[in-house]
Amino acid sequence: MLNLNDLHFFAAAVDNGGFAAAARRLGCPKSTVSKRVAALEVSLGALLIHRSSRSFTLTDVGRDVYDHARAAVIEAEAVETVVLRRLAEPAGTVRITTSVPNAQFRLAHRLPVLARRHPRLLVQLHVTDRFVDLVQDGFDIALRSHFAPLPDSDLVQRRMSEDAVTLVAAPSYLAEHGEPATPEALVGHDGLMSSMTAKTWRLRDAQGRIVDVAPRQRFHADESVPLLMAAEFGLGIVCLPELISAAAVAQGRLVRVLPDWTAGSVTTTILTPHKRGQLPAVRAVIDFLLEKGAQPAS
Repeated sequence: MLNLNDLHFFAAAVDNGGFAAAARRLGCPKSTVSKRVAALEVSLGALLIHRSSRSFTLTDVGRDVYDHARAAVIEAEAVETVVLRRLAEPAGTVRITTSVPNAQFRLAHRLPVLARRHPRLLVQLHVTDRFVDLVQDGFDIALRSHFAPLPDSDLVQRRMSEDAVTLVAAPSYLAEHGEPATPEALVGHDGLMSSMTAKTWRLRDAQGRIVDVAPRQRFHADESVPLLMAAEFGLGIVCLPELISAAAVAQGRLVRVLPDWTAGSVTTTILTPHKRGQLPAVRAVIDFLLEKGAQPAS
């Protein structure tokens, strides 16, 4: 019978990238972590980690054992939480990963509210536009925005919102250049484009008509805030999800252009590993994010 504590030490060593870091995290001597991992290798009769003074890498079998060790640790955490009262104050660390736009426009003004509501909850927000593997990288929640349905996976999916992608421009720009009456008229206007390779916008209306238009290339950026700022400065027309442009439109800094047309919509989904999503602290964060009041104000 394996010593389950050894699995805990092994998972901690992998999660923290070494014995010393794991020992600091666990509050025990480095030698304890090293000895327990060595004991696990003896019990299994297999080398799990290639280690030297300069490297710490998992063997092939070590990667497989790590997956099960992490699952065992999660189950142990779940066992601890089931004894808590249903209405107990959520506590512990919840790790969230999301893209830059979601962090800026969906979470930045809401997470402080969550922190004040649940003072024993520690949220760690990791912001990146690269793909993150929740299980391998140890995250509890991911917010992902996507145009197409997400692929099937073992992750639990909860739809958070759907935002139309609309055209907006500053009143000053429209006063100087006029407001286009049709999508085709956009060819005579300055466009603020979302990447160096983007040259057209595909627009559709409620009747299902689709028009591809190519505005004049005036400005390029692969991040939303520079595009938003350029539009507010009066540099041209920009195509952005309403999540990003809503506040500027509500305050009059931007106005909708061709309001009967959109460039589709973007869906934001909350993803959680199945077992992590059952933990009270994680559930509390998800419930908060799904509240109507947790959505950005328009």
